Amino acid sequence: MINKKIKRFLPLYLMMVPGLAYLVINNYIPLAGLQLAFKKFKYTEGIWGSPWVGLKNFSFLFKTNDAWSLFRNTIGYNLLFLFINTIFAIFVAIMLNEVKSHFVSKLSQTLILIPYLLSYVVISYIIYAFLGQTSGMINNSILKPLGAEGISWYTKPEYWPFILTMVQAWKSFGYNSIIYYATIIGFDKVLYEAAAVDGAGTWKRIWSITVPLLKPTIITLTLMSIGRMFYSDFGLFYQVPMNSGMLQDATMTIDTYVYRGLMENNDIGRAAAAGFLQSILGFITVFAANAIVRRIESDNALF
Repeated sequence: MINKKIKRFLPLYLMMVPGLAYLVINNYIPLAGLQLAFKKFKYTEGIWGSPWVGLKNFSFLFKTNDAWSLFRNTIGYNLLFLFINTIFAIFVAIMLNEVKSHFVSKLSQTLILIPYLLSYVVISYIIYAFLGQTSGMINNSILKPLGAEGISWYTKPEYWPFILTMVQAWKSFGYNSIIYYATIIGFDKVLYEAAAVDGAGTWKRIWSITVPLLKPTIITLTLMSIGRMFYSDFGLFYQVPMNSGMLQDATMTIDTYVYRGLMENNDIGRAAAAGFLQSILGFITVFAANAIVRRIESDNALF
């Protein structure tokens, strides 16, 4: 009986082999490198021979002057992105659902997805075309005609929380909107027809039917975002500000700190410790958030 089942599903098992091989090679074998977080890595002695230093790499992370900026920026930006992207994406998805023209609806979906498909390298030059001090559009086409002095955007960290939030929202909202829109079009139209018969207007139907039915999707996407609360988009915080040293107070996150630790300071142990801590905190956060959701409304929990 077992042999018959194996023969029956053998083609499917064989199709799984490349994916499983990639998963093991790319995701699990590198886990052996986690020990670097507890060692003072020396090239001459390699990973296995480098001396063990315990938690010293982690203690250095919290003692450094950048510790406050690291966690403030990483968590603060992610909370801000989560709130703005959720509200904006739901609003756009609802507007797409209200579009009656099939052509306009498909065209709108295509246009809002374009920013999501762009690399942050490309986006960084688009932003530079706006913010460049000598040739940027804002300084030359807006501020200069108004008689205002041009702004050196890449040396003024106070502007960048707003700039980064706008860029991230512009790039990400399209993808999230499509997810919410795909959920909305699956709702039973009879509910909307019954509400219209009872005299409910468009906004009343949206608030009383669409938003409540979207709650499971909102919770799921929020939980997934919370799981990445200690991660940041490297391209957004490194490429878009052009790696300007003057902006590090506003743009330094755990990811950019790890990269600089590796590439600029050549401190592999401390960079590994920061990355390892980042993973542990993310793991704990998503489990805690899911536990809270499960206690309040178990049907909407991830697991």
